[in-house]
Amino acid sequence: VPSALCCPSRASILTGKYPHNHHVVNNTLEGNCSSKLWQKIQEPYTFPAVLKAMCGYQTFFAGKYLNEYGAEDAGGVGHVPPGWSFWYALEKNSKYYNYTLSVNGKARRHGENYSVDYLTDVLANMSLDFLEYKSNFEPFFMMIATPAPHSPWTPAPQYTKSFQNVSAPRNSNFNIHGKNKHWLIRQAKTPMSNSSIQFLDDAYRKRWQTLLSVDDLVEKLVKKLEVNGELDNTYIFYTSDNGFHTGQFSLPIDKRQLYEFDIKVPLLVRGPGIKPNQTNKMLVANIDLGPTILDIAGYDLNKTQMDGMSLLPLLRGDKNVTWRSDFLVEYQGEGYNGSDPTCPGLGPGVTHCFPDCVCEDSYNNTYACVRTLSASWDLQYCEFDDREVFVEVYNLTADPHQINNIAKTIDQEILEKMNYRLMMLQSCSGATCRTPGVFDPGYRFDPRLMFSNHGLRARRFSAQFL
Repeated sequence: VPSALCCPSRASILTGKYPHNHHVVNNTLEGNCSSKLWQKIQEPYTFPAVLKAMCGYQTFFAGKYLNEYGAEDAGGVGHVPPGWSFWYALEKNSKYYNYTLSVNGKARRHGENYSVDYLTDVLANMSLDFLEYKSNFEPFFMMIATPAPHSPWTPAPQYTKSFQNVSAPRNSNFNIHGKNKHWLIRQAKTPMSNSSIQFLDDAYRKRWQTLLSVDDLVEKLVKKLEVNGELDNTYIFYTSDNGFHTGQFSLPIDKRQLYEFDIKVPLLVRGPGIKPNQTNKMLVANIDLGPTILDIAGYDLNKTQMDGMSLLPLLRGDKNVTWRSDFLVEYQGEGYNGSDPTCPGLGPGVTHCFPDCVCEDSYNNTYACVRTLSASWDLQYCEFDDREVFVEVYNLTADPHQINNIAKTIDQEILEKMNYRLMMLQSCSGATCRTPGVFDPGYRFDPRLMFSNHGLRARRFSAQFL
């Protein structure tokens, strides 16, 4: 994902754009999450809006939309984004009980009775109803966005005893000090407290428990498509909006970081022309989902402003496909001017702090990375927009868990190439986001451009768009 946080990532899925082009930079209204500006400038051009208006699709949404959806300052639950024939959206952020849904713009309140209110099951039932009663004369698109496995990690009652022996993975980067990393990682306490470890293990287990209801939902939908005789003519995409860390580099539990555990998500696809049991190693991102679905619908992608690429040639196993070797990861940190009252010693600007004063985010946790994957290289190059202008570089072939920052030892020419490529990607839009990467044969490195006005790191997701 180009940004390891819910709202920017979901905006990338809907628009097919990097955050610097859709301008949703974090989970707040001020960060453009479901704001009036988002509604005016981006929502009319999301891929579901194109599907409905230009391709004749009936479209169905159920679940979590954007974190600030339903906020009074952004039109409340009466706002139904363009492009949706049927709209069942959760007000605000993730819940399992005691929530409000916008049902085609009308508020519907749910309580805490499992049989009628458990959100994952409610979404499943709404989806099954749509498949039962939809028109058979128009193609259909469904987007089902379960909050699970997001916090508060409330499993269905029948699954509360599952996975009793499961704990968070103890990879080589678990509960170790993040030396040679940016200051937010360095401030984590190592070793973690026993209470933090217990908390993250419990959370990890509950997340698995909540996913059992998602498994039930998927199974019911697949069976319904089969009964309807539509399974063999339907593409199914299964993915997530961001990863999640549980104890890596002694950060207790969250996302928002540049490392694989936060930016890497599952992607499973089945459908017409896709051979079963195959794995594709190409570098794909969630900005590719919109272009792919529009391509499936037969829409001319040249008519869009999307940064992503259609996966359809990869899914069908086409030979000689030209594909990217790198993509951009970018994030603008959240933080407040004041100090956290529970952790005054950390100074102003930090947020999402745990009881032992380990903070997961800050206003200057603002960075941009090039993630490169080619036949010869598996690298990540990152720059921070902080006083240090801190740089992190990882060779994931030798160091898959990103323990050793090699910024000071890597070949200078590679460093310069990736710095230049980062500047190119940070200012890209549409087709220019798909130009050859550092390790593509067609790439041409012109060091003079690094020192032009273009290269003065005027990057930034800039406040001018907000």
